Amino acid sequence: MTKISPGETILYGIPNCDTVKRARTWLDDHGVAYTFHDFKKQGVPEAELDQWLRKPGWEALVNRRGTTWRKLDEATRNAVVDAASARAMLLANPSLIKRPVVNWGPKTGVTTGFDAEAWATVNAVNAV
Repeated sequence: MTKISPGETILYGIPNCDTVKRARTWLDDHGVAYTFHDFKKQGVPEAELDQWLRKPGWEALVNRRGTTWRKLDEATRNAVVDAASARAMLLANPSLIKRPVVNWGPKTGVTTGFDAEAWATVNAVNAV
């Protein structure tokens, strides 16, 4: 598991994902220093995935709107019913993880997806 220092932010995603691009731009524009973890090059960190499956939860992590999900056959989609089945699916298909996943540090924890308004709130809490 990656040890994160107070004030350190890690953004997990895929660099060519439009949502990840918007998120990185937002972080840069707001002066938030972060480390980028590329799922394609560095893989999905299993210890972190286990944490994310607990909070924010497996339902929040599985991207059911993306192309990768829609390409799966119905039986495969229907097999994702709990944290264990989601874990196996996400490790096998990193593109199914809702992006970006951001570890904001110990004050505010982990978020999935990009929401500028919510991120502004998280950033304000971390700045204190």
